[in-house]
Amino acid sequence: MKPMLPILTFHSPEKGSWLYEIKYDGYRGILEWTKEDMYLWSRNGKDLLPQFPEIRLFLNRYAEKVKKDLPLRLDGELVILENSYKANFSKLQQRGRMRSTEKISLEAQEWPCHYLVFDILSLQGEDKVSLPYLQRKSRLLKLVQHLNLPEFPSPGDDRLCQYIPFFKSQEETLLKSFEFDSEGVIAKQAQSQWLEGKRSAEWLKIKNWKTVSCFITSMDESNGYFSVGVWKEADVFPLGQFLFSLDTETKQALRTTIRQNYISRKGSLFMVPPGICVDVNYLEWTDNQMREPHFKSLRFDLHPDDCTYEKFLLDEAMFPDSIEITHPDKILWEKNYATKLDYVRYLRKAAHLILPFLRNRALTVIRSPHGVFGEPFYQKNKPESSPNFVQSKIIDGIDYIVCNDLQTLIWLGNQLAIEFHVPFQTVTSKYVSEIVFDLDPPDRSHFQLAVYAASILKQVFDELNLFTFVKLSGNKGLQIYIPLPEGKFTWDDTRLFTTFAADFLIHYDPDSFTTERLKKKRGNRLYVDFVQHAEGKTIIAPYSVRNNEDGLVAAPIHWHELNEDLFPDQFTMKSVLERLKMMKDPFAGFFHCKANQPFDQVLARLENQS
Repeated sequence: MKPMLPILTFHSPEKGSWLYEIKYDGYRGILEWTKEDMYLWSRNGKDLLPQFPEIRLFLNRYAEKVKKDLPLRLDGELVILENSYKANFSKLQQRGRMRSTEKISLEAQEWPCHYLVFDILSLQGEDKVSLPYLQRKSRLLKLVQHLNLPEFPSPGDDRLCQYIPFFKSQEETLLKSFEFDSEGVIAKQAQSQWLEGKRSAEWLKIKNWKTVSCFITSMDESNGYFSVGVWKEADVFPLGQFLFSLDTETKQALRTTIRQNYISRKGSLFMVPPGICVDVNYLEWTDNQMREPHFKSLRFDLHPDDCTYEKFLLDEAMFPDSIEITHPDKILWEKNYATKLDYVRYLRKAAHLILPFLRNRALTVIRSPHGVFGEPFYQKNKPESSPNFVQSKIIDGIDYIVCNDLQTLIWLGNQLAIEFHVPFQTVTSKYVSEIVFDLDPPDRSHFQLAVYAASILKQVFDELNLFTFVKLSGNKGLQIYIPLPEGKFTWDDTRLFTTFAADFLIHYDPDSFTTERLKKKRGNRLYVDFVQHAEGKTIIAPYSVRNNEDGLVAAPIHWHELNEDLFPDQFTMKSVLERLKMMKDPFAGFFHCKANQPFDQVLARLENQS
C-alpha cells in the first residue's frame, strides 16, 4: 500500500479550511495489524519491524486490548525523537543501516524509536480512507485514548506509539516548528480524503528552511550542480552544492555567465572566482554539508565579501527576528577560545533542553558583560529596558524574569547572562517541584568523591523505587535530581527526606562526607549540601553554561556514565551538543515520571520511623 504524499510548497496556504501538523523527519510507515501478525510497511514496501524491533515488542503489549479493533491500518512516521517537535534523522539513518541483530537490539534499548501515528486507514477491517480528514483524526484519537497512548509526541515517554495532533492556527504551528527546529509543517484540508499513492495538493509540505547567503565557486555541466561557499577569513569555506528549485531561465543565465567567466576547467567542472551571490535554502547543516539544498534567489545586492562564515553561523542558528546578536566575535572564554556567537548558538541549539527547567521559575542569572575574565554580577530584577516579550513575576519585592520562550532565552544570552539559576518550585505554586542533592567536593581534583557519593545514594534511592537523575554541576561536583508530582509536597516533607539521605551518607563514610557548613572544617571531605534545598534557594539549571574559565556545562549524564573516567572538563558547549547527536538526553524522562514518583510511600516510611 503506497502512502498519500504532500506537495512541497514555499508559500503558506491562504484559502480553504486548513489544519496543521508538525512534520517529523523519519521513515514513513503504514502499520498493518491483524490478529495473526503485524507489519510496518515503508514507502518501498519493506517491513521495517525487523530493523526496529522495539516497536513490535511495545505493540505486542496491547494485543489483548486492541483485539476487537483488528485488522487495522495506521499511517505514521517512524522517528528517533530529539524533542517533542523534532526528530533526529541522522541517528535514524544509522539505525536503518545496521545489519547486526545484536547491535540493533542494543541500540533499541539505548535510544528506542517512536512510531508517531497521524492517520487511520482501516479499523476492524473497514476502510476509513474516504472519510474526511477531521473524522479520521477523531476516530484515531479515540483509538489512542482507548489504548492509553500519549496524545502528543514525547521523547521521555516510554510508550513508543504516540499520536500527532493537529493545530488550527497556522501561525502557532509555524512558530513551534521554528522554536524547536523541526523539519516543518504539513497543512491538510479538513475535508481531504486519504488517497493511496497520490501526491495531492490537499496536503502541503512547508519546510522549516534555513537560508545561507553565499557565492558560486563552480559548475558541473555533467549533472547541472552549482557549488557554493563563503569566506572564512582569507579562504573559501565550501558549503555544498545546489540544483533543485532552479527555473530554466535562471539556470541557463548562470551557465552562460559561468562559461564566459570561468578561471579554470577540469573536464565538465568550471571554476569561477567569487562574484555570483545567491541565497540557498537547506534543512540542516550536518557532516559539513547542507541537507536538501534548494536554490532560493540571486542576490545582486550582495558583494561576495558579505558572504562570510560568521554570517553563515548566525543565519544557520535561526535566531528570533526580534533579536540582533551584538558583537558576535567578542571573546568570552580565552582558555577554550569561545566567542559570544559560540555561546548564543549553544543556547539556540540547546533551547529545547534548557527551557523546560526555566519555565515558570523565578530566574536569577550571572552576567559577564566583559567575558568570564571580567567582573561578573548577579541579576535578579528584570531591567527596565527589557523588551515587551520578557515576562516577569514580583516575589518579595523582586521583579524576577520568567524565561518561558526562545526569545527571552536568546535575549538573555545576548545580554551575556551566562549562568541560569532556578528555585525548586514554580511561580504558580507553593509546593516543591523536585528535590536536588548538591554533592560538593573540596575541589575538582577530588571529583571522584562526588561519583562515590552519587553511587551510594543511587543504590539507596533504587531500593526506595525512586526515579532519579544525575547531572554535573559544571564546576567540581554532581547534583542528583528527584522529580516530584506538582502541587503535593511541602518544604517540611522534603526536608525530612533530605536530612535522612544526608545523615545516611555521613554515617556510611564519615571520613569522606560531611554536612559541615564551614569550609575550613571540612578538610578533604565532600560537602553534602542538603541545606541548599530550601525555599528561596536556587540551583544551576540543567544545561546551563558556567561562568568558569573552562566554560563547562551543568550537563545531565546517564547513571551508567558514573565511573572513574568521568571528569567535568569533558563537558563543554561543543562536546555536549555532539553528545546529544549520538545519545538520548539523560533527562528526557524527567517530567514524564513526576506523576508516578512514589515519594509519598517513602515519606510515610520516614514518618513512621521518626
